[in-house]
Amino acid sequence: MPGFQSTVLTCIEHERLAFELLELRTRGRYLTRLRRVSRQEQAELDRREQAALSRLVDHELEHGCSR
Repeated sequence: MPGFQSTVLTCIEHERLAFELLELRTRGRYLTRLRRVSRQEQAELDRREQAALSRLVDHELEHGCSR
């Protein structure tokens, strides 16, 4: 079952980076639901999310993995 092995084996670093991005997006979503955020706070949230996405994309390009 060669197809099964490829779905089980994953890149741990990719998973970590994907989780980091998901966590940042979720945290930002919850914060904006709790209260009104300032422009500076929103800019910081956007900057952090963009940086996490950039790290994930860089990892995918460098290692050729997508999970």
